[in-house]
Amino acid sequence: MTVSKRQFLKMAGLSSVGFMGAGLLNAGGTSTTSVEPMTAVQSSTGLRPMTDGLKPISIEERQARVQKLQGLMQQAGISALVAEGGTSLMYFTGISWGRSERMTAAIIPAEGDIAYVTPFFEEPKLRERILFGDDVRTWHEHENPFERVIQLLNDRGFQNGKLALEETTRYFIADGLKKAGPNFELVSGTDVVLGCRMYKSTHEIQLMQAANDITVRAYQHVAQNIQKGMTGRDVGMMMRQAQIDLGARSLFTLVLLNEASAYPHGSKQPQVVEEGGIVLMDCGAEVLGYESDISRTFVYGEPSKRQREIWDLVREGQEVAFEAAKLGTPAGHVDDVVRKLYEARGFGPGYETPGLPHRTGHGIGMDGHESVNFVHNEQTVLAPGMCFSNEPGLYIYGEFGVRMEDCLYMTESGPKWFSKPSESLDNPFNL
Repeated sequence: MTVSKRQFLKMAGLSSVGFMGAGLLNAGGTSTTSVEPMTAVQSSTGLRPMTDGLKPISIEERQARVQKLQGLMQQAGISALVAEGGTSLMYFTGISWGRSERMTAAIIPAEGDIAYVTPFFEEPKLRERILFGDDVRTWHEHENPFERVIQLLNDRGFQNGKLALEETTRYFIADGLKKAGPNFELVSGTDVVLGCRMYKSTHEIQLMQAANDITVRAYQHVAQNIQKGMTGRDVGMMMRQAQIDLGARSLFTLVLLNEASAYPHGSKQPQVVEEGGIVLMDCGAEVLGYESDISRTFVYGEPSKRQREIWDLVREGQEVAFEAAKLGTPAGHVDDVVRKLYEARGFGPGYETPGLPHRTGHGIGMDGHESVNFVHNEQTVLAPGMCFSNEPGLYIYGEFGVRMEDCLYMTESGPKWFSKPSESLDNPFNL
């Protein structure tokens, strides 16, 4: 039996309450960078925080991460790692630091205590944030910060060797280090950093689970309140406020309506919620530094036969991807099995449209997109602690698209969902 959205909400014991507001998305669903203040009406979701009892990553955990990194560097013959402001700096040290034209970085030697390099006038601010390690080297505006890094290494007994850079390090830093320390060989620090960050601990999994639980609950709230005539920004702001009220930092609320859903990241053409129209939502939140990323696609009103067929096929794709995510399997195999299914049903081939033009999934953790990915030819094998999105989609340009996304993590016995996938097109929020 097919039911309308209003009938579905009524059967689920939910009301369909109107909501109007401004948001982070334009009418076509594309993101903007502005954050508008919330009004009293926008804030009255009635939702309560779901973060009680959660604890942040401790100093001891971060020190253990550094020790693991040092062991990996020793195995790789690396003398030290340079990590400027960004996620990896936060991961290892707990220091949140923005990037500018002035370098502030942690220098992690293969042996010994961590050290820091920062502008002289930033030292008091940096020391307020340092959790461990007290060696801070400063430089004045007319001086060369990269010479401070090399001097630090010399003082630690490294006159030459491999100096690794965290993979997001900007070119001017790499160039400056190369000129200041010609006896050092600059190498990529990607493998040693991923050797730590890619495998999540039980505590990290707990924080990611909380973020996912909040996003799921926020979606259920939206299901109760979405109305015909709303724009993508209306729906997006409602989702944003729900995640905030549930105790998370709302990171993104991508809302694609009708034809805009045919393009994975939307269209600038104005769209509104309409009877029989697709609503594709891709939203995420952060809890104590760890992220969720969940997509839901549904029809407002009565689905057409074609909408239902495409939705069911994407749901099947998500399930075969989950089943293919076995320990010891190359990550790229997960992408391959989804494309094989789709091609057998007339989509593709490969990444062509109508079909699935993006990867089947990406790594996730402190960043919404991390290595490695469920993408063709990815040879990294799946192992306990790895976390991924599972988000196959089908996109028919000029018509509509469907994407379903739930994240999973690898355990000793195989994959486990962070969030339960949509039950059906008639019950996409598992109410």
